Formats: sequence, structure tokens, C-alpha cells
Amino acid sequence: MKTIGLLGGMSWESSALYYRLINEGVRDRAGGFHSAPLVMSSVDFAVIEEMQGRAAWDEAGTLLAREASALEGAGAECIVLCTNTMHKVADAITAAISVPLVHVVDVTAEAISAAGLTTVALLGTRFTMEEPFYAERMAAHGIEVMAPDAEERRLVNDVIYGELVRGVLRDESRTAYRTVIANLVDRGAQGVILGCTEIELLVGPADSPVPCFPTTRLHAAAAVDFALS
Repeated sequence: MKTIGLLGGMSWESSALYYRLINEGVRDRAGGFHSAPLVMSSVDFAVIEEMQGRAAWDEAGTLLAREASALEGAGAECIVLCTNTMHKVADAITAAISVPLVHVVDVTAEAISAAGLTTVALLGTRFTMEEPFYAERMAAHGIEVMAPDAEERRLVNDVIYGELVRGVLRDESRTAYRTVIANLVDRGAQGVILGCTEIELLVGPADSPVPCFPTTRLHAAAAVDFALS
């Protein structure tokens, strides 16, 4: 099997989910006692969050590019960036490595296209929902992305940073997310992207009247495909 490099810590709650899903995927497909060959860098999320807050994206890109390069040096044959938001600096990472970066937007777009959908809602951090990097890459795959309205974006973001990255799961927040999803469906969304790795800890297919696209699970499955290819 090929060795996967996990660039995580943003937050460690989601990175732990990546680790479990990738190993479960290898076990299920390879059988026996197989598990995934992995090397991992887990950064201090407080440092990244501070850079996000002051829009220091170049600085964050330099930091993550350095970590990705170190993973390649440690034997990683691909890099999996265990976060949606920080794919904003994916170009800086790919410029620093010679192995593939398994891009979460591309993987998710493939699943959406395979389902025959063209217009989907996007839930994520405010950066993912409001910055153009995510929607533009989806558009390159022929997929239109719809974001919640301003107040709903605030709610979705506050739950991520105030609760989910801290491992807090509240029924009230699940109910609020269901309402946001229902409103987006009423506006024409054919599906919904769970575009923050921690969101999958709170809601899933049972919480949506339209198909869900859980980016962590899709991204992890793509990593398993790479390892076993």
C-alpha cells in the first residue's frame, strides 16, 4: 500500500475522524489485519485560527506548506489536508510538494456529479461559505453552490467554532442546522455539502430532505483509493 500523509489538527476532532475512517476503509477493503500506512502532522489549531482571524492566508499557507513538505520527506506519497477551510491555501501546499494533494473539493464534486446534481447548498465555516475559493472550484466542475443567508451563515460558523471544534454536540444546534438545510432546499438546493469536517459529527443524511455530501467521509474514501491503487 501507498503511504498517506495526513495534515491535521484543524481541529483534532476532525483529524481523529479522518484517522478512523481511513483505517476502517483499508480494513474493509483489504481485509484481515490491514490498516493504513500513515504519517501525520497535527498543527496547533490556535495558531491557524489566529491567522484566519486576521486574514493572514499567505502566512498560513507557508506554515502548512512546510508541514506538507515534511510529510513528504517522512515518506508520504500523497497529502490529505484534513480541513475544508484551509484548502484556501491549497496552491501554496501543492507548490511545496512533488506528491499529489487529494483536494477535498474535487472529491466532493465528483460525488455530486455522479449523483446527477448541479445545484447544492454549502455549510461550512464563514470562510468556506463566503470566500470564493470553494464555490469557484465547484463551478469548474459545473456545480453551482448556494450559501445560507447572512444570519444563517453566522449561526453555522458560531456552532463550528464555539462547539464542534471543542467536541461539544448540542441537540439545539442540530435542530438549528436542520432548519438552515430546509431553508436552502426551499430555495432550490438539490443536495447539501457538509463542508466542514466537524459538521459530520453533528448532522448527517437523516437530518436532510435531500442528499448529503459528507466531505470528510468522501475525502477519507479517496485517500483509501489512493493507498490501495
